[in-house]
Amino acid sequence: MSTPTQSASRRKPLMILAALVFIAIGIAYAIWWAIYASNYESTDDAYVHGNLVQVTSQIPGTVIGIGADNTQTVGKGALLIELDPSDARIALAQAEAALAQAVRHTRTIFVQNDALEADVAVRRADIERAQVDLAKAQSDLKRRQTLAHSGGVSGEEILHAQTAVKAAQSGLAQAQAALAASQAKLQTNQALTAGTTVAAHPDVMQAADQLRKAWLADSRTRLPAPVDGLVAQRSAQVGQHVAPGTPLMTLVPLDQVWVEANFKEGQLRHMKPGQNATLTADLYGSDITYHGKIQGLAAGTGSAFALLPAQNASGNWIKVVQRVPVRIALDPKELASHPLRVGLSMQVEVDLSEPEEGAATVGNTGFKTAVFTDDSGKADALIARIIKENLDS
Repeated sequence: MSTPTQSASRRKPLMILAALVFIAIGIAYAIWWAIYASNYESTDDAYVHGNLVQVTSQIPGTVIGIGADNTQTVGKGALLIELDPSDARIALAQAEAALAQAVRHTRTIFVQNDALEADVAVRRADIERAQVDLAKAQSDLKRRQTLAHSGGVSGEEILHAQTAVKAAQSGLAQAQAALAASQAKLQTNQALTAGTTVAAHPDVMQAADQLRKAWLADSRTRLPAPVDGLVAQRSAQVGQHVAPGTPLMTLVPLDQVWVEANFKEGQLRHMKPGQNATLTADLYGSDITYHGKIQGLAAGTGSAFALLPAQNASGNWIKVVQRVPVRIALDPKELASHPLRVGLSMQVEVDLSEPEEGAATVGNTGFKTAVFTDDSGKADALIARIIKENLDS
């Protein structure tokens, strides 16, 4: 039977060995941390985000057709919602008629210029004749007045000569008034047509703009898909009367999703845009790895932008470690091979090494669509056709 001294002597090497093992593990962990782990930060508080493109009406109307439903994939420009076009088409027809009338009225003003110039020339000739008649009447009156002293002309003849002078003066005054009226009308017409043509006249251009407005209202009765995407949150129903701005459905372009990883504030010390990140999705498991780059860090913590921000100045304050959203852009090829859905959970690990030069500008820098302006040339073509038809008629 072993004595206590012998048992203690046997435990001592084991304790020394255990201590050496723990020391070795600590040294190995320290080396691993210094070489590898200290250059990485990870979190499982990360989710897929994406653009939620709302489809809304720009005009009031009644839904008469729905071209896509939830879970369906649609291409950019596809017809999603159709509104009753009756009122818009009536307004468009009225605008077309108003443009035609404006062209004809303006064309008449231009034509009147030539007629008014000819009328002014006629009025001037009338004045010359009236002046000649007045001079002749005055000469006859003077001659008779001279003969009246010798008794060669009766008083009645002198009276007739005076009447003729007054008639000639009245005729001259009328001719001058008619010339002034014609000149005023000519000046007015010339002011309306100076420096322009029928097609470029302000009245015609105003009518053309009203036609564009009516054409635009008619085109807005058909709501196209602004982008390629998956239909979600369809609320539109056939027969529903909608107001401008009413959300009718949502499009989610799944090729433009990104990940928002919510890192603790202490993990952001060495984090910057352009750094590489590896990600795994709970949807596919650890077998599928995504590669991305940090696109940017949010301007504030999640609580700062919450609907009800925390009141840290209150008396019952308790310090809570805050998290800051970090946006990570994904590799488009990997995303196409293994699509993600908005809201899915992700595991994220960021390499804190200095990013490569030029890697800081990653991801989408802007979004735009041309589906609402692709057909704008049709309105200009319609306006040009109406102007030409009413000029040539």
